[in-house]
Amino acid sequence: MQPTQKGSDHGKRYRWHFCQPVPAIGGAIAKGLQEDPYWKPFFDGFKPIQAWLQANKPDIILAFYNDHGLNFFLDKMPTFAVGAAAEYHNADEGWGLPVIQPVGGVPDLSWHIIEQLVADEFDVTTCQDMLVDHALFVPFQLCWPGAETWPVKIVPITINTVQHPLPSPKRCLALGRSVARALKSAPGDARIAVMGTGGLSHQLDGERAGHMNVDYDKFCMDNLVGSPEALINHSSLDIVDLAGSQGVEILNWIAARGAMSEAAGVAEISRNYHIPISNTAAASMLLEAS
Repeated sequence: MQPTQKGSDHGKRYRWHFCQPVPAIGGAIAKGLQEDPYWKPFFDGFKPIQAWLQANKPDIILAFYNDHGLNFFLDKMPTFAVGAAAEYHNADEGWGLPVIQPVGGVPDLSWHIIEQLVADEFDVTTCQDMLVDHALFVPFQLCWPGAETWPVKIVPITINTVQHPLPSPKRCLALGRSVARALKSAPGDARIAVMGTGGLSHQLDGERAGHMNVDYDKFCMDNLVGSPEALINHSSLDIVDLAGSQGVEILNWIAARGAMSEAAGVAEISRNYHIPISNTAAASMLLEAS
């Protein structure tokens, strides 16, 4: 991975995607079920990602995810929020899972991104104190299994996928591209990887509980590499219909894809798709931009 150079295009940007990080995955990790036949196909999909991280050793993870009530709830739900804290803590979410060790922040980079987003007319909520839930820490456990301390710092960006009205896929792609402009102009030589978490298709309640849509999931994965604009032809409500009420978390993937530099194209390094994991379509992708 090349270091990021201020004002240049030759700093590399990377992004990988994860399955919906349902608490059941954290439970499986806590119980050591990685080789259990039910779980093994899912966990095996992260081996290429683990190897890539070991080889490239990013310094910072810029993570697009959705909060599940730990930091925001229905009474206060920002459309977009950016963490600008020096450290991010996990807390008990009520699932009986171990609380995960905190991860360091990068306030200077956070503020640089916030300034770019506001300049691009995004009205973001700035969080100088922010709890981070399983949507980020379960993927971290999958990327660095058994880590006692995290080898990276983070800039977390949350997207509302819970309280309607939801942001549109077009707006989330634009959000990611604004972040890409910020990363391009960021000072320093840190190695930055971009993460998107959430979905794919799943619905956890109501008459369609258990709904999954393999065709739509594969449509998303196929087009994220070379044609992300194909995903913005659907509205957020279209995605709810296609992928389930929680499947709209694909918005995080779309934003992360927008944040990738495309100076010389984007290549798919690995992908995995497995159903079901706790009534959820589980997927991971590793993409590399050069």
